[in-house]
Amino acid sequence: MSTAADVARLDGARSRSGRSAVWVRPERVKELSLLGVIVVALLVFGFLVDDYFSGRFFNRVTTSVAITAVLAVAQTMVIVTRNIDLSVGSIVGVTAYLTGQFASSNPSTSPAVAIAIAVGLGALLGAINGVIVAYGRVPAIITTLGTLAIYRSWLISHGEGRTITADSLPSWVVDLPTRTVFSIGGLDIRVAFAVVVVIVAVLQIAMQRLRWGRRLYAIGSNPDAAAQAGLPTRRLVLGAFVACGALSGFAGFLFLSRFGNITVVAGQGLELDSVAAAVVGGVSVLGGSGTLVGAFLGAVLIDVLDQSLVRVPQVSEFWRNAILGALILAAVIADVVVGQRFQRRWSAEARPHTKVDSSTDAPDTTKVPALTAPEQSGERGMPDA
Repeated sequence: MSTAADVARLDGARSRSGRSAVWVRPERVKELSLLGVIVVALLVFGFLVDDYFSGRFFNRVTTSVAITAVLAVAQTMVIVTRNIDLSVGSIVGVTAYLTGQFASSNPSTSPAVAIAIAVGLGALLGAINGVIVAYGRVPAIITTLGTLAIYRSWLISHGEGRTITADSLPSWVVDLPTRTVFSIGGLDIRVAFAVVVVIVAVLQIAMQRLRWGRRLYAIGSNPDAAAQAGLPTRRLVLGAFVACGALSGFAGFLFLSRFGNITVVAGQGLELDSVAAAVVGGVSVLGGSGTLVGAFLGAVLIDVLDQSLVRVPQVSEFWRNAILGALILAAVIADVVVGQRFQRRWSAEARPHTKVDSSTDAPDTTKVPALTAPEQSGERGMPDA
């Protein structure tokens, strides 16, 4: 009877730990810790900058973060497959310039057509990267580093030094950054930011719920095992690069609408911002781990720090990038420490015969009664006469 009671007690502990593991995942803890870092950064800068918590600052951040957030999401979809795309900045430049040329030559065109052109061009450029990586077996970092230069060189040759000016674009392009979905006090929720939030939410659900998204994580976790399991790894990697290119094309359209004046150097450096936002958001460069929501929060953190440091008069412009890099590094370290601490605790709670000491987070094996000799041999004890 005592043995049956022990088994029932251990099964109950297993079910309770299973329920806690279902409700709180390590990815959610990383996102919450990153959200906490953003709140702390806002509070610190609120003490340093006068009139910091204003609708104007909120509107500036939400308008500027849209481009970086889309690129961070695009980069995440490639990184989870254990690849990387360094050509997203050049894709933004090409799509923004060509879409601007088309819109200036056809002022009566509709927004849907312009967006479709930008997304289609981006998908085409992403497909070139995907074919070389997936079917040509060329490492992604080498492939996209080469296409970064090729796409940019083609744009310079095509543009011939000409600039797309805001006065040559249709009015709806120039007015898009200031269009508002709704307002709460002095806080305006811009159309571009609202669309980006919807994109992040939809793709996050797709990555978690759809078979295609789960297969991308499987490829990044173990490419060889995924291939042996019969997954179409080449097609999936190609699809990830096409999706990354399409999102980069949409970011190019947002770049065009925000700045208006587009030159052949548009989008330079955005590839580094996208990688930084994804990594800060908890996406592992080794593949198989990370969420699109985390990448979005990483983009928000970087943009908040960038916009806030500009308003601190004590910070020299020459040291701004160094301080920004140090703060990002501190955020990453804090996120990793919290994530690892929770991972150890979650792993220990998932095992039925272990318990966690809340003071040290060290697993402590509970004592289980040893089996007697008849129990080990499978014999049943005879009742006493």
